[in-house]
Amino acid sequence: MGCDLQELETIFGEAKAEWEGGSSSNNGGPKLNPFLYRVYASDPSHLTLHVSDFRQNTWESRRSILQLEDMRDSIGISGSWSDFVNYVVTSLKSKDVKLVIKWQPKLNDAVSAKLVARKSKGMPLLTISLSKLDHSAASEAMANMSLELFKAYNILKDPFGTEQDRCCRLTHTISAEKEDKSLTVKRKLDTATNTEKQAFQKTSDIGSTASPLNSETSSVTAAQNTTQVQSSKVPHRVVPAFRRAKVRGAVLHDSDEEGS
Repeated sequence: MGCDLQELETIFGEAKAEWEGGSSSNNGGPKLNPFLYRVYASDPSHLTLHVSDFRQNTWESRRSILQLEDMRDSIGISGSWSDFVNYVVTSLKSKDVKLVIKWQPKLNDAVSAKLVARKSKGMPLLTISLSKLDHSAASEAMANMSLELFKAYNILKDPFGTEQDRCCRLTHTISAEKEDKSLTVKRKLDTATNTEKQAFQKTSDIGSTASPLNSETSSVTAAQNTTQVQSSKVPHRVVPAFRRAKVRGAVLHDSDEEGS
């Protein structure tokens, strides 16, 4: 970028305001309101800074490239000019930007202020002295800052709206996919359950075909068959010889008597 500031992006931020000495209410000064600041290249060779609470306090600083070079040497930032500009931009975008205001009790007014920033804790402090603007200059600065904030908002709004719509569509798509997966799993479970029920029903039907009468008949038939088998296996009993002779003799004896 060389020493040209024209390509420097506009920076907006909020400064943590405090009275000199580290308090938000010091030396009888009023409670400080929030301050917004705007840093931009007013032309290729000047960096302009406005800080305002949009009420009674609006401050300004305008630095040439030569003055910025002196600032670079005073805070000890080595490297190229681009490195220094990057350090300034990063410091002013950090969350550790303070506006230190000096209160003058005799004048009952804030008489000076400085913007203090640094890239990160432990890094060199960037300190920019500010001058208080009078009513007309302050009004113009506040008007310009408001208009530029609105422009910046519009620039960010369209991409944000587009991204928001994309996120909404993606959310609906994911929800629909989850619902489809849930329905698919439910159908599979229902199919498996029905298959098991049908198999169980078939088994029950096969078992019920044997009626109690058939079972009883089968039992009686089996018992008879068992008895016959046992009977066929029992040997014929032989009558003792003395019993046969006795009976046979008695018969012969009776016959003789009848003949005589």
